[in-house]
Amino acid sequence: MNCGLVSAENVARVPLDRRSFLKCALASGAALGAGELTASAASVPTASGGQAQSDAQFTFEAKFYQKLEYRKIKCKLCPRECVVGDKERGYCGVRENRGGVYYTLVHSRVCAAHIDPIEKKPLFHYLPGTTAFSIATAGCNVNCKFCQNWDISQSRPEEVPAQYLSPHQAAGVARQYNCPSIAYTYSEPVVFAEYLMDTADAAHEAGVRSIVVSNGYMQHDSLEQAYGKMDAVKIDLKAFTESYYAKVVTGQLKPVLDSLVTLRKMGKWTEIVYLVLPTLNDDDAEFRGLAQWIKANLGPDVPLHFTQFHPEYLLKNLPITPVATLERAKAIADAEGLHYVYIGNVPGHPAQNTYCPQCRKMLVERVGFTASQMSIRKDSTCPYCGHSIPGIWHV
Repeated sequence: MNCGLVSAENVARVPLDRRSFLKCALASGAALGAGELTASAASVPTASGGQAQSDAQFTFEAKFYQKLEYRKIKCKLCPRECVVGDKERGYCGVRENRGGVYYTLVHSRVCAAHIDPIEKKPLFHYLPGTTAFSIATAGCNVNCKFCQNWDISQSRPEEVPAQYLSPHQAAGVARQYNCPSIAYTYSEPVVFAEYLMDTADAAHEAGVRSIVVSNGYMQHDSLEQAYGKMDAVKIDLKAFTESYYAKVVTGQLKPVLDSLVTLRKMGKWTEIVYLVLPTLNDDDAEFRGLAQWIKANLGPDVPLHFTQFHPEYLLKNLPITPVATLERAKAIADAEGLHYVYIGNVPGHPAQNTYCPQCRKMLVERVGFTASQMSIRKDSTCPYCGHSIPGIWHV
């Protein structure tokens, strides 16, 4: 049996039976930060069309759609609002119209599973030093040219080795291995909203929290219902211009900004990651506009992570983001009054630590994906000056 631990940027293809799948996924907790695991089983349809048994166990009626004439439907999950004819699928490739009824094909169809440190998400103001049982299915509702996990996000379910993992099984795995949270991540949780919702319910019944790592490209009602079940949310804000979203993401900026405002109104703990791509979204005016929008619409305490880009997928021609660019972005956001601005993907950089915005003392020290020191009090205040430090700090 090969557990195949690899880097987070590339999802390994490891053929495992169900028992080996869970055993390897959980054994990976001994090597936190090493990567993620993927599993397959003979019962899952293959890319060549071969199939040992029906995929009915993964097929559930979708929650967010409208029935139209002539057996057509309109998807109401994300802003695309795909109009889908009978026996056709929407843009994401994981939802199918069967006789005028819309189905998700990825409920409990897990293609990646790993025990990750929470700092890897990254979430810096949510239970530092803890781990999350992290799972994903195939599919995405955008097509980012820089996607790290394009081999699962841009695939149809039958093209990706996967394994059945029910919501209650996922909750049981998290409890057994002392993960206080389940993370829905790696691909795009928007497209497996039904599985996410059912798993969050099962997890809460078992005393396990749920977090989501998402692009935020979602309709208002589906966001409220699905992410309303989350204990924390990390949104990838790809850029701050519509042109970038159109050309690089194949999506739109405004719905993502609307999602962030909605999450704020819902009281969900939210952090934002902005992946900085050289020449594409690294302009000072864009950094400034982003920081000003966050402060005006979300408040100064929302953590903002400026993250270093590494060449991947369709943008291998670009260089790695210079650290100086990330430091410039942070300086601009700091000057605009944001209190918690971080630099990501640069191990050892002091801007990965959390500092009190009032007395400037270091409160959380991070080394790689590990929180090596955390001194925030149980009442979420600074032990040096008593200033309130927003976040979810203790289990």
